[in-house]
Amino acid sequence: MTDGSAPVAVVRRILPAAPATVYDEWLDPVGMLEWMCPRPARPTRIDLDPRVGGELRIEVEDEGVHLTINGRFDILDRPHRIRFTWNCTAWRPPAADSVVTVTFEPVGDDTLMTIHHAILPPDLVEGHTAGWTRIGHQLAATLGARARPTTGPAPGN
Repeated sequence: MTDGSAPVAVVRRILPAAPATVYDEWLDPVGMLEWMCPRPARPTRIDLDPRVGGELRIEVEDEGVHLTINGRFDILDRPHRIRFTWNCTAWRPPAADSVVTVTFEPVGDDTLMTIHHAILPPDLVEGHTAGWTRIGHQLAATLGARARPTTGPAPGN
């Protein structure tokens, strides 16, 4: 889908969960509210139709600025890869759809997640690399918190 000459943001992150778990996070709009968008930006609403050809919409509030990200899924290959288009209403001048590909590779009990965001406007590559890096940290924290045992007395005590 890309010719290699267009600007690309690439982020890799080891996450504390199996590939299927991480893959499923990307298709859970309620769960995504916890980690999608680099803080201090926050999603206020996420709508997903997780099927090939299905749409995604992420409404975001970023320090008083409201924007919307729209896209369409074109690859859903559980638990290996998700690909979708990405276009933000805040891009000025309006740009063509960029393409986000997220891959999930097992690394022991963990997952190497790679986010490859292609066909970005050149002036947005650095910011998107930083944003996806923060999102990777937030997703890792979310998955880590869910994996931690709860504290308190053992059952039956």
